[in-house]
Order: sequence, then C-alpha cells, then structure tokens
Amino acid sequence: MSTLARSRTVGEAVRAVTLALRAAGVEDAGRDARLLVAAVTGGDTGDLIREPERALSAGEAQVLAGMMHRRAAGEPVSRILGWREFYGRRFAITPDVLDPRADTETVIEVALEIARREGWRERQVSILDRGTGSGCLLVTVLAELPLATGTELDISAAALAVARRNAGRLDVTQRCTFVASDIAGFNLDSYDLVVSNPPYIPAADITALDPEVCRFDPHLALDGGADGLRFYRTILSGAVTGHHVASTPQWLVLEAGIGQTRQIIEIACEFGLSIRDGDLILRNDLGNIPRCVALRTRS
Repeated sequence: MSTLARSRTVGEAVRAVTLALRAAGVEDAGRDARLLVAAVTGGDTGDLIREPERALSAGEAQVLAGMMHRRAAGEPVSRILGWREFYGRRFAITPDVLDPRADTETVIEVALEIARREGWRERQVSILDRGTGSGCLLVTVLAELPLATGTELDISAAALAVARRNAGRLDVTQRCTFVASDIAGFNLDSYDLVVSNPPYIPAADITALDPEVCRFDPHLALDGGADGLRFYRTILSGAVTGHHVASTPQWLVLEAGIGQTRQIIEIACEFGLSIRDGDLILRNDLGNIPRCVALRTRS
C-alpha cells in the first residue's frame, strides 16, 4: 500500500505527496504538494498549516492520487488545477491557451504606468489585446482601469471562450468585445493602447523548451516563425504604417523573448517609426531579463 493510500489526514497527505514528487525529480515538491492537497480539500494552503489533523476522505485521496501522478509525470500544477494566479487574480486556463507566467506581468506594469502618464484613469480609453489567449492581459488592465473598454482578439475560437469566461468571472464582460480574427489587416487606429504577448519562440527551438512548456502550452501560442519575430512585424506594420490620425497617443506594449527587445525596436524603425524622448519604455522581468517593449506610435 502506498504512503498516500495510508494517509488519513491532510498533513499526512502533504508529506506523502511531497515524498512522491521529490522522488520523481519535481522541484519545490513541498509547495506543489500543498497546492494539490488544498485543491482536493477545497481550502487553501493556510488551512493545511492550521488544521493538519483534518481528515482526508477516501474520495479525496483517490482524486489526489490522480493529481499526484500527473504532476510526477511532468504536468504543471496550473494545468492540473485549471487555473493560474496572475497579477493577484485567478485565471482559468485550458489546453487551448498559454499558461500565464509572472514575466508577463511586466506588460501590465508598463501599461498601467502609461495609463498614469496619459491620464487614462480619468477617462474612457480603448484597448486591444492581440492574441488574447486566457485574456489575462486585457482583463487585468480593464479591472485596473474601470473606465476603459477593450477588444479580445484571437485566431482561436476556443481561446476566446476561455477569455470570455475569465472576463465574466472578473466582471468586465460588458466592457469587452470578443473577435475571432488574425491581426493581419485589423484596424488598430481606433485603439489608445495595444497590448500583446505574441508567439515569439523560433519554430526550430520549440522542442528544446522546458517540457512543461513544449508539452503543455499550445504551439500556436509559441511559434513565432523562423526567427521568432513574425508577429512583431505584423503588429508593428499595422500600427506604425496606419494612415489615420487619432486625437490621443497610441501605445504598443509588447512582451519580448530573450534578446529580442533591440530587434523589435529595429523593426519599428524599419517601418518608419521615429522614436523620440519619452516614446520608448523598456522593462526587465524579475530575473532581470529585458521582457517588455513599449512604443508610442503616434501623438
């Protein structure tokens, strides 16, 4: 009989799952074990510390065993649970969408910095999220800017269904429009702000990514073409070479892959963007890697 099968309390279950995950080579096995046990018992990880003697039912143990085996086989905890915390909010995820990472929160930080700079907290602004996936970017910005409206744009109808679900749960659906389309030919001129975490992995590099990424994230959300820059060219072409003049500035806030920030700026300049003082913001992620590029494309 396995150690987990003999577990009668949540404290014993945490210890059993930790040992099993550690034996499978899972990093931070204790944290993952606590998250799985908390999910099964319907509480949070704090409850496990406060009440380690709380009884674990046979049904809960059975569900937990399935989760434990999935995690030991390499499936991320977020995929097993079906949600990920992002910028202090919980977002549902499915196999159809990218699993949001903390690095992407740099896009939110820069977008909100621009909103403060432009005075967008006090008036209505329009935001486009290109390749929305789970909707974590636009939904978060709308939650932070209560007067803003936005468009969730994705080529995947399944991804848009997840974004709609998250928008509803976080009470911003009435300020969202959901569009199943590619960005090519999409008019960006009516938007004050475009945010995007586009696919930016060179196609040939995808299979060499961490297994938790290449096995479980949709390749449609990873594949940035031969050099990883295909979607930046599409976005920047549409934004920089537009023919309409807006009365307010339009900003692009883009997540970048490792080593891509300089290339993104160069692409913008190739399309004719003249970058002046105050028109460019760069931001590093928590690992001090350049992760976000913001460009003002008109004023």
